[in-house]
Amino acid sequence: MNNNIRITIAQQNFWVGNIPYNVEKIIQATRHAQQVEKADWVIFSELALTGYPPEDLLLREDFLEAAQAALKTVCEALPQSKLIVGFPQRLNGCVYNAAAVIENGEIKSIAQKQKLPNYGVFDEERYFKPGSHSCVVNLSGINTAILICEDIWKKEPLAEAVKQGAQMAIVINASPFSLQKPEEREAVLRSRVQTHSVPILYAHGIGGQDELMFDGGSLVVCAKGEIVQQAPFFEEAFLTVEIAPHILLEIVSPKSPANPSDTKIATLYKALVLATHDYVYKNGFPGALLGLSGGIDSALVLAIAVDALGANNVKVISMPSRFTAEMSIEDAVAQAETMGVECSILSIEPMFEAALDTLDDEFAGLPKNVAEENLQARIRGMLLMAISNKTGRIVLTTGNKSEMAVGYATLYGDMAGGFAVLKDVLKTQVYALAHYRNSVSKVIPDRVLTRAPSAELAHDQRDQDSLPPYEILDQILTRYIEFDESVAQMLAAGFDDQTVNKVVTMVDKNEYKRRQSPPGPRVTSRAFGRDRRYPITSGFKP
Repeated sequence: MNNNIRITIAQQNFWVGNIPYNVEKIIQATRHAQQVEKADWVIFSELALTGYPPEDLLLREDFLEAAQAALKTVCEALPQSKLIVGFPQRLNGCVYNAAAVIENGEIKSIAQKQKLPNYGVFDEERYFKPGSHSCVVNLSGINTAILICEDIWKKEPLAEAVKQGAQMAIVINASPFSLQKPEEREAVLRSRVQTHSVPILYAHGIGGQDELMFDGGSLVVCAKGEIVQQAPFFEEAFLTVEIAPHILLEIVSPKSPANPSDTKIATLYKALVLATHDYVYKNGFPGALLGLSGGIDSALVLAIAVDALGANNVKVISMPSRFTAEMSIEDAVAQAETMGVECSILSIEPMFEAALDTLDDEFAGLPKNVAEENLQARIRGMLLMAISNKTGRIVLTTGNKSEMAVGYATLYGDMAGGFAVLKDVLKTQVYALAHYRNSVSKVIPDRVLTRAPSAELAHDQRDQDSLPPYEILDQILTRYIEFDESVAQMLAAGFDDQTVNKVVTMVDKNEYKRRQSPPGPRVTSRAFGRDRRYPITSGFKP
């Protein structure tokens, strides 16, 4: 007689605040896991019932009441099921980040998250009280520790659970994506397994939530420290593992590691596609539009938008001025045709001329400067927002992290829009992503990849007239923004004194611009927005 236990991790894309949607998803996923995967137990991710992170929704009584009622609905709808579901538990005037162990329609046990992250993008101490003890439950004959995300990143929770007799650990998670996170995650899990010789089932969610991304890749680490099962990244999946209770050092189901061949650039591209899809559709927009300039940034954003939303749901606008090269228009139209999207050409020259005439007296006696250049960007932003208002489609901005960092962008111009797809993507990564996308199928014209980048707001303008070469700029930005290196540290690493000081000054000076920019997906260890909170008004000079 086979007494093995089948546990299915349901890696799902939940929706913050849409509790009825999440409830239905949990119910349907559980039924699928039972019928198709033949699961004895079904495991869902952290705060699956509400989506993660709910932020200040957790301060609302009606939200917490709705979550409590939803948990009851799940229990009633699945009277013959065994599952573990993340939810916010309200108890004695406190709120806990919790996991309910549900067996045949009854809550048998509740695990409370013991370690609350309060760094980077996290501020869980604002909302939750930490749990004070480990939760070890008998899961069909196996003493199992139920841990929640940060609990596994710290040593104590699993160590204490093992002392209490835990033979296995299930960890439910909502761990925000960055390019290095999958490797860091695996290293932590291997370390815990090597210390305690217990298998770990790591249940993760996927999806975009405002600036955060969740990448999936749920996995199973056997007691020998090997990853024996792994779900795909950036897509919903069911990962089923079969465990023999009497030989927990072995996982008896076949090994299935997931897409190990993906490069970091391929992973980054998939992250941006999913982030764009979820932001547009979870916020109820019927589609997206963007200004297609014939340059590399807008070309990449168009490719991502089409892959995320479908060509029929994307529209592009080419808005040439007197400074726009003919090749820019040709390349924009060519890419739009290749990708099958609707393209309109709206010359901004008449509006630009009218604006200059209107401002003629105000500008009298003053030399030409960025004011005339920014007028063009603001006219383009105004046109895009007008079309957005008329059609309901969201405007995707096309600026990258390098430009946002140093202020090489126009407030209420090219920064005007609803979602900044490349906000956390450096210019050098933009080129790598464009080449990657063309390796899948060629959609970006060669000339876009090879010509010198230019804002085309003045005659013979090039980015490098105002900025250091991007290969140098991006290294300095990474050191200063992501790792908080000082000017002295960068000079010691061999960077030029004048260049470093210029870049650092530009970054600090333009905090006020970035504070007014739209949200965009976080893909590095330190993104602008909730991840990097510098004061606008500051007297500190590095």
